Amino acid sequence: QVQLVESGGGLVQAGGSLRLSCTASGRTFSSYNMGWFRQAPGKEREFVAVISWSGDNSYYADSVKGRSTISRDNAKSTLYLQMSSLKPEDTAVYYCAADRHYYSIGQLTTTNHYDYWGQGTQVTVSS
Repeated sequence: QVQLVESGGGLVQAGGSLRLSCTASGRTFSSYNMGWFRQAPGKEREFVAVISWSGDNSYYADSVKGRSTISRDNAKSTLYLQMSSLKPEDTAVYYCAADRHYYSIGQLTTTNHYDYWGQGTQVTVSS
């Protein structure tokens, strides 16, 4: 089992940048595909980005493509999401999640393919 803890959220003005981190406990972080999701008030949790266990493959939601970069440091058991050109519609609680079943990148755009979730970190973008 792995525990995930997100950090790095906060209040930022539109056009600004943030880097979210997700630190995992345990020794098996490097074997998990990892994803970022977000959930705004009154909305369903939605996919943001995913990265393969090796870091070789990644995929982004259209809403953040070109403005965000997902990366990982397996030696530090940490996942990152660098976000720039932030918009008010990016306001949400951001969650990281881990997949231990080696689903394909395409399958990892939905919440049901993940086994572990963090508690979330709030990102608020003011206009």
